[in-house]
Amino acid sequence: MTTLFSRPGLTVNIVDTSLQVAGDVDVTSAADLAASGVKWLNQTELTAIAMDFSRVDKASSVAISVLFEWLRICRQRGIQVDTILFSAPLRRLASLAELDALIESPAETLAV
Repeated sequence: MTTLFSRPGLTVNIVDTSLQVAGDVDVTSAADLAASGVKWLNQTELTAIAMDFSRVDKASSVAISVLFEWLRICRQRGIQVDTILFSAPLRRLASLAELDALIESPAETLAV
């Protein structure tokens, strides 16, 4: 495990081929959080990864915005996103935003 970002109550770790976010993502941490993942994505030689937001306890559009930034970099670099995991609160928010297909089949949805 490698820690990319850490603030009280919020971390981003790399575990195997997964970017894992844990804690509460808010507007004060979003830019730095996103930047830490972007930096890693721009340096990695992996061709496929997972994104794990299952440890984000609060539903937050900010967390989804971070996900979109990371997905944009993956698309630019040709990195396939095999899995996106969300906590139950984030899943409900994503469903309201009609992002179910993206979460359930990111590789297929992003290939369109």
